[in-house]
Amino acid sequence: MPLQRRLPKRGFTNIFKKQYAIINLRDLRRFDKDALVDKDALVEARLVKGQQQAVKLLGHGNIDHPLIVRVNRCSKSAQQGVEAAGGRVELV
Repeated sequence: MPLQRRLPKRGFTNIFKKQYAIINLRDLRRFDKDALVDKDALVEARLVKGQQQAVKLLGHGNIDHPLIVRVNRCSKSAQQGVEAAGGRVELV
């Protein structure tokens, strides 16, 4: 019997899974006031590698100055944190 039939088959790999680079609110403190934070700015700041397909913003931490954030996905707590500081979140 061939080896591929003798070995157990386990799990499932979704070939359409989308990979997200995870960014937290505490990571955005390094940007200046009223700065535009998009994928290019995050790559330049070395928070995201260039080959990542999309960016997701999570709400761990806080910021104290307004920013304009353009990301692919955003949690509710992250959006509330950015808006509480006077900024805004734009979903791309």
